[in-house]
Amino acid sequence: MIAKLKGLLDETGADWAVIDVGGVGYLVHCSSKTLAALGGVGEGCTVYTDLQVSENDMRLLGFAEAAERDWFRLLTQVQGVGSKVALAILSALSIGEVQAACANGDAAMIARANGVGPKLAGRIVNELKDKAGALPGGGDMGAVVAVAAAGGASADAVSALENLGFKPAVAARAVAAAQGELGENAGEGDLIRVALKRAAG
Repeated sequence: MIAKLKGLLDETGADWAVIDVGGVGYLVHCSSKTLAALGGVGEGCTVYTDLQVSENDMRLLGFAEAAERDWFRLLTQVQGVGSKVALAILSALSIGEVQAACANGDAAMIARANGVGPKLAGRIVNELKDKAGALPGGGDMGAVVAVAAAGGASADAVSALENLGFKPAVAARAVAAAQGELGENAGEGDLIRVALKRAAG
């Protein structure tokens, strides 16, 4: 199976790109976030891929990060979620937001993606809730899930930062860093103080 392509970005469309690898052009279907991360036409790029084969189609999906590919595979295991819906979710949300939504049972966040109704969003978070912490998320996702799972002072500190206008992923990452600096028994006030410096910096 083709696991990764490294070459030149030859052409792009609304939801696809052609990667030239040694003179062979591979058509890969991508989320909008992956397309944005690939750079400009003619530039070197790397995509992690997943090959999907059906009775009448063979399709190569491309992802800027291996973690995005892992989440694509997990999403498509849910009944009713095909490759188009999974890519729509990964276009609308960062993988950190997808993981946080699943970990916290936040179906409304998943439903922000095109083509995902409340019923399907609910099924996604219910089926993936227990798996959300198992996948690496790259960037801020590990912090989001770790803080959400920890609860207590950490969760309260994250909530306080969110109330001050910080995005959930930024708040979680800052609190996780503060906890790493202060220790597991740090109080909410100290966590907020250090996390604010981290988030603002």
